[in-house]
Amino acid sequence: MRRTFWLASYPKSGNTWFRMLVANLRQDAPIDINDMPERSGIASARGLFDNVMLFPSGLLTHEECDRLRPRVYEEVARNAEQDDPEAPETRIGDVRFVKTHDAWTYTSDGEPLLGGLKGADGAILIVRDPRDVAPSLANHGNQTIDQSIAFMGEADAAFCGQRDRQANQLRQQLPRWSGYNSSWLDQADIPVHLVRYEDMQSDAAGVFRRAMAFAGIEISPDEAERAARFANFAELKQQETERGFREAPRTTPGGGFFRRGVSGAWHDELSAEQIAKIEVDHADMMARLGYPLSDRHGERIAR
Repeated sequence: MRRTFWLASYPKSGNTWFRMLVANLRQDAPIDINDMPERSGIASARGLFDNVMLFPSGLLTHEECDRLRPRVYEEVARNAEQDDPEAPETRIGDVRFVKTHDAWTYTSDGEPLLGGLKGADGAILIVRDPRDVAPSLANHGNQTIDQSIAFMGEADAAFCGQRDRQANQLRQQLPRWSGYNSSWLDQADIPVHLVRYEDMQSDAAGVFRRAMAFAGIEISPDEAERAARFANFAELKQQETERGFREAPRTTPGGGFFRRGVSGAWHDELSAEQIAKIEVDHADMMARLGYPLSDRHGERIAR
């Protein structure tokens, strides 16, 4: 019997990197980054909804789609024994991992949007310092850092939430960077394993082993080290430079998806005002996740 685990993250927090680790497990050479599932490889893919429901999602409102989405994930999980080469997932043995940027929300019927335990056995939540998320999100969306910071603080923010045209994916609600992470951490429907982007950078192999153990997959230190080596940032960046990356949005300047790949870059990318805005908006969740406030912000609070 196959088991399902969500790979959940606020956008630009390391989801793609983690999926590359999974894809490179038990490989003899680095996997081609373009062999990963493309835009269909996400829970919000319209094709997945349309194939399961047997009618186009574009005929429905966001809210109507949301009411049906639990049925979609339940059906996919129930029939996961059937190997579908176009399934939006990465698999290791009997475990399937599916990317999602959806917050853990509930439909108007009171059901978990992602189907609760009927949709997945658990989730790996990947988080990243919001001060590093902001410039990366700005680059990804071809917008200013101030616009990204404002988006990260909006309670009703969403990807693909337009009502005047059909987006390429179903709506993904992103109720503030803080709200997104608390939605996953505070729900009691499915178990969650927390992974920090910064810990992946300092010990990718160790973090990966613990996450896989959570999913019931035991891997050796050598297997974890090899996957981490094959999926290191330099390798991913080089592949994108040489061959491009089909998951890179067309709006990204220069077409680059893998940008800097470092922690703490916000020190030289954000102004004092931008740092203060992020820290005021998200101080409680930053503290909960182990992201200390900047000294300058601390001094302002002390005054």
